[in-house]
Amino acid sequence: MQYLACVKAGDLSDSMSNPELAISEKDPFLAALGERVRLLRARRGLTRKALANLADVSERHVANVETGVGNASIQFLRQLCTVLNCSLAEMTGDETASSPDWLMIREILRGRDDDELARARAALAELFGKPTSEATRRQRIALIGLRGAGKSSLGRKLAAHIGVPFIELSAQIEILAGCGIDEIHSLYGQTAYRRYEQRALEEVIRSHARGVIATPGGIVSEPATFNLLLTHCYTVWLKASPEEHMSRVLAQGDRRPMSGNREAMEDLKRILESRAQFYSKADKTFDTSDMPAELAFSRLLEQVPA
Repeated sequence: MQYLACVKAGDLSDSMSNPELAISEKDPFLAALGERVRLLRARRGLTRKALANLADVSERHVANVETGVGNASIQFLRQLCTVLNCSLAEMTGDETASSPDWLMIREILRGRDDDELARARAALAELFGKPTSEATRRQRIALIGLRGAGKSSLGRKLAAHIGVPFIELSAQIEILAGCGIDEIHSLYGQTAYRRYEQRALEEVIRSHARGVIATPGGIVSEPATFNLLLTHCYTVWLKASPEEHMSRVLAQGDRRPMSGNREAMEDLKRILESRAQFYSKADKTFDTSDMPAELAFSRLLEQVPA
């Protein structure tokens, strides 16, 4: 049975019939909560309908929460958190309140600019992670970005050109799980898929000192996996316009995850926007928009280590 969020009688009908009233009466906290739910959903590449189905909740109530007019119960939010693989604290905007040390670390980092935060992250990775020399890291080139940017086609050419293995991480995930990507999602859910993704990357790093790796578009959704990638690989963000991403994916006959969605382009733009800050952590950013394949490949060679 679907779990329905608790909404005061009459609130929903009044707001639906009078949008201006709904906007003016939005509670700031609920509006911020809705924005975070949209961000978490987009970062994981889920449509609103898909999130509702996976969480076994009403799509209408998800829409109400995302637009800031639905006063959801804790249980409703917990069901969303399970699918989005985040804590309730993260969803409500206070993920760093779990201990005194978290609070003190947060104060140290508060107000720092992006460069300072990047240095802090690198220092923490070096302190707590397995040390990786820069020379070793640059032996593995990982291509990141949304589907349709050219990760597989350009990655194969690049690997052949420099004489190293080409690894499609999605294929390694399927080998590890013993079934296809769609089956992993349908049988075990997205949380299990992310675990397989991290284990597959760990295995690739362990078994390949050199190589070119094409990664799934959502690999940036899980900080632990993305940290692992940044620490052990030289990363290049293959970037393209939303329109080009869409046209290339459709040309390949692949409509996931946009199938049946009337607002496919808006969803795609939202996913790209929500992940852009993560993709930008790559060592290099290379825009393949409006670029023939051969020219894109020659330009890519300029972006990777000699």
